[in-house]
Amino acid sequence: MKKWNYIKPKNLNAERPEWLISEHTRNIVAAFSEYSEYTESEVVDKFLKNLLTDDDFVKWATNKRNNKRLLKQLGIEETEEK
Repeated sequence: MKKWNYIKPKNLNAERPEWLISEHTRNIVAAFSEYSEYTESEVVDKFLKNLLTDDDFVKWATNKRNNKRLLKQLGIEETEEK
């Protein structure tokens, strides 16, 4: 029997950020969006999630005091008890 692959929403809880970026950065995102055929929002979302592969950042977040909420927000599981 074939298992169905249901369509999942792309962006759960998507919000418009309130930050400013340079024109140069906007041009990079726009060009990469055109190249990759992703929307600009998808490009930014995918790129920023790559920050979670920075071992020093993950280590910092894991060692931060009262970090359970932060780790949950970042999607990082605590691997060992302190």
